[in-house]
Amino acid sequence: MSILGVMLVLIVVGVVLWLVTTYIPMDATIKRILVAVVIICIVLWLLQVFGILGLLNTPVVPRVHN
Repeated sequence: MSILGVMLVLIVVGVVLWLVTTYIPMDATIKRILVAVVIICIVLWLLQVFGILGLLNTPVVPRVHN
């Protein structure tokens, strides 16, 4: 995915999150939880897009020498 695509996704997610938290009436605690979940998901997605998360998911298998 190109940098332009990443930026576009971040802008769309930010605008949708702003619209939801602004125009849908909900308790402040629920808004904080929603924002936290979205931020965690975005950070995990960015780590996967840039290949950092893929390195963390690779199991390390030790070699046994005879």
